[in-house]
Amino acid sequence: MSSVLEKTRRLVVKVGSSLVTNRGLGLDETALSRWAGEIAGLRRMGREVVLVSSGAIASGMQRLGWNKRPHALHQLQAAAAVGQMGLIQAYESCFRKHQLTTSQVLLTHEDLADRKRYLNARSTLRTLLALGVVPIINENDTVAIDEIRFGDNDTLAALVTNLIEADALVILTDQAGLYDKDPRKDRTAKLVAEARADDPALVRMAGGTGSHTALGGMLTKVLAAQRAARSGAHTVIASGHEENVLTRLAGGEQLGTQLVAERATLAARKQWLADHLQVRGVLVLDSGAVRALAAGGKSLLPIGVIEASGEFERGEVVSCLDEARREIARGLVNYSAQEARRILRAPSSEIEARLGYVDEPELIHRDNLVLL
Repeated sequence: MSSVLEKTRRLVVKVGSSLVTNRGLGLDETALSRWAGEIAGLRRMGREVVLVSSGAIASGMQRLGWNKRPHALHQLQAAAAVGQMGLIQAYESCFRKHQLTTSQVLLTHEDLADRKRYLNARSTLRTLLALGVVPIINENDTVAIDEIRFGDNDTLAALVTNLIEADALVILTDQAGLYDKDPRKDRTAKLVAEARADDPALVRMAGGTGSHTALGGMLTKVLAAQRAARSGAHTVIASGHEENVLTRLAGGEQLGTQLVAERATLAARKQWLADHLQVRGVLVLDSGAVRALAAGGKSLLPIGVIEASGEFERGEVVSCLDEARREIARGLVNYSAQEARRILRAPSSEIEARLGYVDEPELIHRDNLVLL
């Protein structure tokens, strides 16, 4: 049995606090250097990688001289603000040794709940990956409040996996993987080598937090895998203490627990678009645009749209009709209704002249479009 990562192209890798800190006493720069080296190995294998890393608050606590994690939100935010400097500085130094450029991206739940911010974050991350940059993501603890916190980086990693349409999510922890019982309490516990991500039994198997420096236990990892599977991404939960764990997984070796998504990535996303989003407006396409979408698998360009109705915003779902007013597709639009009306029938090269700026050359990108 081989790893589900063997044929993946785009990965999200999440490393927990226990793997980047000295037991809560600050950053472990040797560990950070190791992760940079492993990700550099993935890049040489042709993989695109986004790193979701814990450690900012632990780093801030060390810099501030705090020996105990505070409970007050404003103190956690202060620690995160201080710690982010050290975390990113350390990662930047480690990745530079491998001639890799990094970027820092801080997100809150609000960023991904709002469709405009969702598309902006998605476009930025996809652009960074296309440029060969390794994005390093963390929750924006400095401004997060209880109502908008992800609560753990496992959830954040799953949301990022869906956001960038990654093929797989790798959650590295201090455990070998998911066991059918708590291995710390029951010696008969057996490692679950493979299961369906949507298997309800997994939630019952998942235990609590094993480390005093981490917030997310095995339950959050299972729930993250189920969330990632909604967009067709597989998940591997493995020990970060395994030597060369990432490159071995990418090379086909099965380690830890792999939770398999039953639906292909593209099919899952298309189904989500088709079934679960409310249509906010209508675009009427000319025959050439209809052919390009139906037969060519192309994106929808402004030049092929003859009419826009409704009051929609960037990131909302619109219905695409042919000239006989039959619905042929729907998708996430890159421009508001007002903007769309100003660029109808225009080639993409004229968008900036008409609007004064250009967000995307397409009105709807083919990745955000489903044919009906």
